[in-house]
Amino acid sequence: MNIWIFNHHALTPRMGGGTRHYDFARELIRRGHSVTLIASSFHYAKYKEMKEYADQEYLQENIDGVDFIWIKTPPYFGNGVARVKNMLSYTYKVLRIIPTLHLQQPDIIIGSSVHLFAVYAAYRLSKRYHTPFIMEVRDIWPQTLIDMGVSKWHPFIFLLGRLEKYLYKKANRIITTLPYAHEHIGKLVPQEKVVWVSNGVDIANIPYIEKQPGEKFVISYTGAIGIANNLKVFILAAELLKEKKEICFRIVGEGAQKEALNAIIRQKKLENITLEAGVPKQEVGTILHSSDVLYLGLKDSPLYKYGMSMNKLYDYMAAGRVIVFATNVRNNPVKDANAGFTVLPDDAEALKNTLIKVYRMSQAERNRIGKQSRAYVKKYYTIEVLADKLESVLQKELEEQYA
Repeated sequence: MNIWIFNHHALTPRMGGGTRHYDFARELIRRGHSVTLIASSFHYAKYKEMKEYADQEYLQENIDGVDFIWIKTPPYFGNGVARVKNMLSYTYKVLRIIPTLHLQQPDIIIGSSVHLFAVYAAYRLSKRYHTPFIMEVRDIWPQTLIDMGVSKWHPFIFLLGRLEKYLYKKANRIITTLPYAHEHIGKLVPQEKVVWVSNGVDIANIPYIEKQPGEKFVISYTGAIGIANNLKVFILAAELLKEKKEICFRIVGEGAQKEALNAIIRQKKLENITLEAGVPKQEVGTILHSSDVLYLGLKDSPLYKYGMSMNKLYDYMAAGRVIVFATNVRNNPVKDANAGFTVLPDDAEALKNTLIKVYRMSQAERNRIGKQSRAYVKKYYTIEVLADKLESVLQKELEEQYA
């Protein structure tokens, strides 16, 4: 198969961030398929341009065997009008530029949200090239924006709602990373059209290294630093444990909330927590392996009523460390795998007590939990396992197309 994937925010490991489609592309190429990723190189979390375009509007690169077409889009910070302009720029340029490149005819086209305009561009091109159109839903728009507080009567929300229904109906198949998204999508199209293909981990990139006791007991968070990640409660737990000099906290990443969190740390004069720059994905394993506990938090929000699928969670599980998950989300792989402990999302006292509980465990017990975690992710959430499912969906659509 020759597969085109339109994902505005696709990244490579060197850029830092989610690499879902890069990982799938490499695995599918290993199986004999061809894959082209069409993305913007303006980083959604770092808010910076990652490529040099000079006076060009696009770049073509082959990275680790994967063909990328990078689209130059205008900068933005946060979630205002400038971000919408960035989305529309990607969509407009994709529709204008891709047909001029004389690429090999695709067999199938995937359009991936976050935003629906990128998916619309993929649909339009699927009609041009007479291929099946696969829609991938990673966030449910516009419901996600409504859950974040935008009025459902806003004209932009109304437009997105119409576009959402249109694309669901036009898609040959709908892939989603969210385990319960079929409950929403199934109100608009038959549920049989929806297939869950979770995020996962390239387990070869994060080998298991058994933890040995160190001078410090290290509790780490890595990844995006946004409102949804609920890192304030992590800082409050650090404050509650500031007298425990042998326990230290790390936050490693980038995002819109980074300066606000730094201000809180300075205001509280905390010396047991560090806020560090994000690193390329291939360096994340070193941070995970140096940690005793890995923290993950999600705000108590209707955003997660259809579940979650966070790349960093599967990275954590692959590393084989105890995970403490502050959440009440419906699906919880940490609980399913006995990979650690779950606390309520805004309870700093409960988080502190749980971290102390893990601290008082023997190293052998922590390592036992870590091995359970890795075994579970290896069975259910490796890129190889998930690519089996994705490949099957794509092949079925092609067979039906040409039956």
